[in-house]
Amino acid sequence: MHATQTVQAKKADASVRTVRRRAPLVGGLVAVVTAMLLGFLIMVRNDGLPFEVDEEWAEDVLTWRGPLGDVFSYFMNALGGGIMAVFVIPVGAAIVLLVMRRPWAALYFVLASALSAGVVQLLKSFFGRARPEDMLVVSDYGSFPSGHVANAATIAVAVGVIVPRVWVWVLGAAYTVLMAVSRTYLGAHWFSDTVGGALVGAGVALVLWAFLAVPLERERLARIARLSARNAALAQAHITPPRSPRR
Repeated sequence: MHATQTVQAKKADASVRTVRRRAPLVGGLVAVVTAMLLGFLIMVRNDGLPFEVDEEWAEDVLTWRGPLGDVFSYFMNALGGGIMAVFVIPVGAAIVLLVMRRPWAALYFVLASALSAGVVQLLKSFFGRARPEDMLVVSDYGSFPSGHVANAATIAVAVGVIVPRVWVWVLGAAYTVLMAVSRTYLGAHWFSDTVGGALVGAGVALVLWAFLAVPLERERLARIARLSARNAALAQAHITPPRSPRR
C-alpha cells in the first residue's frame, strides 16, 4: 500500500512539473495590453466619444428595458460591485477554499480579485472616459473599462482554474456576458467599455495563474488523492466479508 502511494505521489509530482505556464502568461499579457490599446484608441478618436457599434448597441438595448430586465440588471449591478464584489465574494470564496484545504486557491482568488480591481481603477483614472447620459444607476468616475465586467471575467477565469471543468468555464463565460449586457442595459457603460473590462479581468487572472500554476496544480492533485483515498476507504468499509467455507 505504501509503495503504491509512493508511486502515485511521484507521478503527481511529475505531472506538476510539466504544467505549462507560458500560455496563460502570454495570453494574459496580450489581453491586458489589448485593453490598454483599446482605451488609447477610444481617447484618441474624438476624445472618448462612442464608436458606431457603441451607439447602435445602446439604441438596441434601450428597447429591451422593462420590469424583468430591470430586476435582473439591478441584481447584477449589486452582485458585481460595491461591498459584494470587494469583500463578500472574495472573502466568502477564500473561506470555502480554506475549509476545502486549498490555501493556494484561496490566495489566488483573493489576489486576482484585488489586482483586477486595482488595474481597472488605474485605467479609469488614466482614460477618464465619460459615461453614457441615460444611466439608471449611480456609478463612479470613468466609463472605461467596466469594473463589473472585469470582476465577472476574473471570477470566471479564477474559478475555472480552481475547478478545471468545461461546464465551469461555460458558466463563467455566460456570467461575464450577462454582466456585460446588464451594464449596457443600465446605461452605465458603452459596449466597448465592457469589452475592455472583460480583457482586463481575464488577463489579470491569467497572468497571476501563470505565477501560481505549480502550487495550484500540486494542491489540486493532492485534494484528488485525498478524495480518492477517502472514497476507497468508504467502499472498503461497506464490503461484506466473504463467508468462510464450511467444512
